Amino acid sequence: MDVQFLQQNWMLVAVAGVSGAMLVWSFIGGKLSGIEEADTLKATRLFNDDALILDVREDKEFAAGHIPKAKHIPLGQLSGRLQELEKFKAKPILVTCRSGQRSARACNLLKKAGFETVYNQAGGILAWERANLPVAK
Repeated sequence: MDVQFLQQNWMLVAVAGVSGAMLVWSFIGGKLSGIEEADTLKATRLFNDDALILDVREDKEFAAGHIPKAKHIPLGQLSGRLQELEKFKAKPILVTCRSGQRSARACNLLKKAGFETVYNQAGGILAWERANLPVAK
């Protein structure tokens, strides 16, 4: 490798390194935090096994369509409403949002609060709808 090239283009090397680290983190970050992702098949199994479905989207998003029997607590209100979920601490919880980003944050909050089995729905309600699974309004 040409050392002179690396010295002259250190910014490109730094950007490549950071983007590579971000890519690796996207694959292992969830596993290290103890939060498992649930694809639509796993989400369907959890739904059928009466896991708590927790939807953390905003009110308008939830009203537009949600997984049947889902409990709705917007992400911004979750930390203040954890007492509503206390009876589900030992029960599996599938957390969903629009695409899986907000639900990942909610999963971290639930894990820190002592909830035992928390799943982040990969792809969120968008993946659920793409799989033609039932949606309530």
